[in-house]
Amino acid sequence: MMPFRLGLTGSIGMGKSTTAGFFRAQGVPVWDADAAVHRLYAPDGPAVAPIAAILPDAIEAGGVSREALKRALAQDPTLLATLETIVHPLVAQDRASFLTQQTADIVVFDIPLLFEKGTEADMDATLLVTAPPALQRTRVLSRAGMTEAQFRLILSRQMPDAEKRARATHIIETLSLASVEAAVQALIAYIREIRDA
Repeated sequence: MMPFRLGLTGSIGMGKSTTAGFFRAQGVPVWDADAAVHRLYAPDGPAVAPIAAILPDAIEAGGVSREALKRALAQDPTLLATLETIVHPLVAQDRASFLTQQTADIVVFDIPLLFEKGTEADMDATLLVTAPPALQRTRVLSRAGMTEAQFRLILSRQMPDAEKRARATHIIETLSLASVEAAVQALIAYIREIRDA
């Protein structure tokens, strides 16, 4: 029987990584889209050669430099669409490969742009983590090197939280660690209940 596929998403600063950690602590395997991109960009990773073909300056020490990519995209935003045609299929392959290796009854796919890219269609259910805007802003701006301008740019590329709320199967408000942990445990129990029904 194929594992139950739960798509985990949420805008920057909403507590997605923390929530994913609570799933891992319960023994639920988690695939992380950002970690997959790091693997693809690593020296000799599958994305290195195709990116080198269009952006040779983005290659450093045999891998893709994210900083160099950011600079190139800042100079020419139209490169993003080309880059996505290279990276997204490779990420999808990585995700599919992860799924074929799983024997657990539930797996979580941690995908920041789950709704923006239509990946929720590949999931059995979705989980949105969310928090009030003031708390989100405080969390993000406390990160090293993060500026107000970068925060606004990231938000402009993400679907508004209200729209994500309307599309999500499940929602967890990440106000405290204890409440998030309890909500994750309850959701796992609920998924197992409906899966076995």
